[in-house]
Amino acid sequence: MKYRLTSFVVLLGLVLFSQEKKVTDSYFDINYFSGSIALHNNDILHLITGHPEGVIFSWNKKTFGDEDWQQRFNYPDYGASFIFQNLRNEVLGNNYGLYAHYNFYFFKRHVMLRVGQGIAYNTNPYDKVENHKNIAFGSRLLSSTYIMLNYKKPRLFDRVGLEGGLSLIHYSNANVKAPNTSVNTVALNLGLTYDLDEDDSEYIDDLKDETYTERIKYNLAFRSGINQSDIIGSGQFPFYILSAYADKRLSHVSAIQLGVDVFFSNFLKELIYYQSVSFPELDVNGDEDFKRVGLFVGHELFINKMSVETQLGYYVYYPFDFEGRTYFRVGLKRYFGDRFFGALTLKSHGAKAEAVEFGIGVRL
Repeated sequence: MKYRLTSFVVLLGLVLFSQEKKVTDSYFDINYFSGSIALHNNDILHLITGHPEGVIFSWNKKTFGDEDWQQRFNYPDYGASFIFQNLRNEVLGNNYGLYAHYNFYFFKRHVMLRVGQGIAYNTNPYDKVENHKNIAFGSRLLSSTYIMLNYKKPRLFDRVGLEGGLSLIHYSNANVKAPNTSVNTVALNLGLTYDLDEDDSEYIDDLKDETYTERIKYNLAFRSGINQSDIIGSGQFPFYILSAYADKRLSHVSAIQLGVDVFFSNFLKELIYYQSVSFPELDVNGDEDFKRVGLFVGHELFINKMSVETQLGYYVYYPFDFEGRTYFRVGLKRYFGDRFFGALTLKSHGAKAEAVEFGIGVRL
């Protein structure tokens, strides 16, 4: 028994010692922020009553150039974030969000730009009886994006560092359910960083300066989801989008696109009927086609197996007027091998979101 106990103590010591010496190449940071809700829509004036504040807690994994994409983007970090935000308004409630993010570095790595995308939970969404004033959030689950621009000074006191800067936090359900005026918070933040390793690894700098292009490739994509018009109680409906486009890879990180979208937006059927019977002054007769066809140009920024896609489109077939003929799409793609991809994108008309799109596709 004594032998077994001694062996256990020795084994435990070896395990703890090995864990202490293991290199994680990661760090934590925590930022307190306080700011104001930006007035992007006069309808939310009654919701701006205080200065929202909260905490951003993040885990970050450093890169040192083991893969070429890390060197091309100046050794970014990637990680996960948690945000708690008190919106300082009982009508709006509080938000809790989970995000995936990238940190990009500039000016000898003293300036960090973080871009995070995730999902948030709101504690007090719109209710026609109990909370009819909350026209910002029509649902508990929200799509959320945040951008942080910080000046960083890591390892200022042993493993502890300081950082501070400016943050923008956006919440919206992208018209999955009305109402949805959304909220944008502009805030100042100040925080601490804590490195889990005594020292950083060495950066690898062996990237070859070579030109890279590809022949024109052809893409087919299918996108879907549910959304609703701005008319509260008008119902949620599925939509379907078929896209065909060509892309030309200009470099390791960049490609341009040209293509066509065909939209089958069922919520427009209900909106057309509603306007035809409720607003005769709009001259909607009720038999307008709900389908739309758009041409678009786009750009794709490649980051490892992920990419950021931005597109600008114009409806060439537009039988029913809804938010104008110009539309935008921005989002993330994830490639599986060389041909197949999944996508999560936001389609909007200016600052007015229409839908969150879940897509799959093939690149031929």
